[in-house]
Amino acid sequence: MKPAIVFDLGKVLVDFDYSIAARKVAAQSTKQLDNLHHSLGSSEILARFESGRLTRRQFFTEMSAFTGFTGTIEEFVSGFADIFVPITPMIELHAKLRQHGCQTYIFSNTNDIAVEHIRRNFPFFANFNGYIYSYEVGAMKPHSKIYEAMEKLCGRNGKEIVYLDDRPENIAAGMERGWNAILHESPAQTLATVEKLL
Repeated sequence: MKPAIVFDLGKVLVDFDYSIAARKVAAQSTKQLDNLHHSLGSSEILARFESGRLTRRQFFTEMSAFTGFTGTIEEFVSGFADIFVPITPMIELHAKLRQHGCQTYIFSNTNDIAVEHIRRNFPFFANFNGYIYSYEVGAMKPHSKIYEAMEKLCGRNGKEIVYLDDRPENIAAGMERGWNAILHESPAQTLATVEKLL
């Protein structure tokens, strides 16, 4: 039986840049915050949103208070979501794995704004066997709860799971569960490593 291939999303299949969102938010804000892009991408508010503890409306309300954003929720969502570009070699790797009969899964610390945007704009995203999102599970990697959710979804464990992620702490958590975890540092390196396993 072929292993299940589990992909992180951000920085593995799609790149992202919160400075794009920061420029759009700042253009409609009453406050001029230093390092707004860092605040958008690494804030405690975003962590609660991606842990399922805030709704989209609540996230918008808190971010508007923090940034002084004066636009509508639709304008905020549009600006906040449109930060992604596909990583073509990794999307091609995914397509090749599917052609070889591998089951593939998305395993991501993310939110419903990002998922909605990616699903609408990137056709490759429809071609996975299943999806585990932190905001739905109520826990973020590297918490064990989200790893357990992936094992339950794919029906595999240990070396039956090949896991690709760009965050060392997330990879370490996978390795503790016996997963065949690969730290993604470049498409070329990941492609070479995965091909040896299949």
